[in-house]
Amino acid sequence: MKAQRVVWGETLAQLAATDDRIVVLDGDLATSTRSDIVAEARPEAFIEVGIAEQNLVGMAFGMSTLGYRPWLSTFGVFLTNRALDQLRMLVSQTKAPVRIAAAYSGLLNGSSGKTHQDIEDLAIMRAMPNMIVIAPADEFELAAAVRWASGHDGPVYMRVARDAVAPVFDEGREFRLGAPTVVREGADITLISTGVQTSRVLDAAQLLAADGIDARVIHLATLKPLDEDALWDLIGGEPHVVTVEEHTRIGGLGGLVAELVSERGAVRLTRIGLDDRWSESAPNDFLLDRYGLSAEKVAQRVDACLRAPIG
Repeated sequence: MKAQRVVWGETLAQLAATDDRIVVLDGDLATSTRSDIVAEARPEAFIEVGIAEQNLVGMAFGMSTLGYRPWLSTFGVFLTNRALDQLRMLVSQTKAPVRIAAAYSGLLNGSSGKTHQDIEDLAIMRAMPNMIVIAPADEFELAAAVRWASGHDGPVYMRVARDAVAPVFDEGREFRLGAPTVVREGADITLISTGVQTSRVLDAAQLLAADGIDARVIHLATLKPLDEDALWDLIGGEPHVVTVEEHTRIGGLGGLVAELVSERGAVRLTRIGLDDRWSESAPNDFLLDRYGLSAEKVAQRVDACLRAPIG
């Protein structure tokens, strides 16, 4: 079991070994993002830009115009806040083939606290035209997504988690842009998740099963674009759908599903995610439990949803 950030570095090092167009630019966080793996394996494919996120985006854009296939990497919260203007003007508006590895995405960042917690990035990047937004479930899906994105001729924003999670998929997982994936069948309620939170949601489904509740789990690796017809085929007519995400409830996965439901038909929807407030610095297990994202807290919330009266 490997952390996504490690697999990101290893996969790009492998790709760069056979493709001179692939280059990685980092914002002085190489040992954290693990772009140092690329730097050690292929120094000519690595550029240390320093703590200069706006320049990081600008340099990646410039290299993309020369035929390179750049990946830029730093903590996601720095990119989506400090470099938003450059992402908007240089990358999104020009459809530049710049790939963004948003490291330490979500709530968990090694106890660095609210300054480093990337809890609003999906809302920001989903709203940006031409931007593909990906949140892989585990190491195997991330490796496949990195290979896909490296060959894609356009902007890609990808969440890359800091810590390892129990794998959702087997090695050799194929990345399918926009496609929802049923990772657990169930008849009583449908849970939808994205990114590494899907692993915890599967654990929650196991806890629910012990109480006689049969939960189906759907994973969305792609937040944008989404095959809305495929997702609606899965959830249309369901009595109750619950979204779970390591992100604020505003504008992320819950917002995405709510938009679909509002246009397609009546489905009872519950959104589990971070409240509209900043978090704090604490160990992972404490944060997941405090903000309702641990397997136990998700299971408790789903059980309460099923018991709550409709109306």
